[in-house]
Amino acid sequence: MAADEILLLGDLILDVPDPDHWLSGIAPILHGADLVIGHLEVPYTSSEEEMPGDVPAPGADPSHLDALARAGIGAVSMAGNHMMDCSVEGLAETITGLDRNAIAHAGAGMSLSEAHMPAIMTIGNRTVALLSYNCVGPELCWAADDAPGCAYVNVFATDGGPSRPQANLRDIEPASLAAMEADIAAARAMADGVIVALHKGVTHTPAHLAAYERPLAQAAIRAGADAVAGHHAHIAQGIEIFEGKPIFHGLGNGCVVTHALAPAQDHPARAEWADRRQKLFGFTPDPAYPLAPFHPQAVNGMIGRLLWHADGRIEAGLIPIWFEPPGRPVPAGDKADGIVSYHLSSSTTAGLPSLAAKDDGRAYMLSPA
Repeated sequence: MAADEILLLGDLILDVPDPDHWLSGIAPILHGADLVIGHLEVPYTSSEEEMPGDVPAPGADPSHLDALARAGIGAVSMAGNHMMDCSVEGLAETITGLDRNAIAHAGAGMSLSEAHMPAIMTIGNRTVALLSYNCVGPELCWAADDAPGCAYVNVFATDGGPSRPQANLRDIEPASLAAMEADIAAARAMADGVIVALHKGVTHTPAHLAAYERPLAQAAIRAGADAVAGHHAHIAQGIEIFEGKPIFHGLGNGCVVTHALAPAQDHPARAEWADRRQKLFGFTPDPAYPLAPFHPQAVNGMIGRLLWHADGRIEAGLIPIWFEPPGRPVPAGDKADGIVSYHLSSSTTAGLPSLAAKDDGRAYMLSPA
């Protein structure tokens, strides 16, 4: 039996017109895989209700979920800091749209137990489970026994305040860590492979991992995960091979095109955040990227690759991508070697063990250096 190929995408936001265009550069890559998993960063809903707790993201057009399916995306993680921004109605409409497109999903639901349920996908004659956890807050988006929201791992802020994306998060709460580990063990008994998605880290900062990130991702591997897919930082954050299993600490953006981060806009909270984040993280967006005004190094993108062999062994690799103005992901082309070098050096700068990469014609396969 040939190896099955699973591709991992970072954050997905399509809240501008013509979603098929924005995905068209990478769609041929995605269609070549057996399964593609991305992270749904915002709700896809017509609801204009705004929940407090974080700078609210606008909901994307729910019909744009159809474009994800057309591009070959078969599953998404949902546990993130913006998934409840449009309230319960926004979450419910998003789930309805995903189900309409037969896109599997994990990490959010109408109750905590539903948010903790794995998505089970079939690849050939094997099954793979996806679990998803929000590790950055805000706590108002977390599910409860009788309330909708996201599955989560609570990471305490050093100032004693609530978990929130802009806080200095450091210490992992033992109870929610144990809940994640129990979920992974249960999924391990249900499926042949387990992938855990963690919405974690520090945004807009190159080659930087918060103190909790490696221990949390490694705990997922020890509990039985075959791979960990990290996102939230909107910039790639390095790759680790731990006990033979890959951890993508930050996949960066998969496809993010939005007007919500533009400084000049009518929404006061979003305009204030667009200005403040540049000062807070010390970068000036390239004006050529009005729909993706991220750190200038965020143009060095990647698609994570897992080769799942018949004997259960998983090889990790990356497919380099680049974001052309004003924010469309495309194959790296002649920029590929430079982008791969950027990712390898980012890994070591972030304190991860050095990796070597070998081009196999589709991806750069990774091994310890």
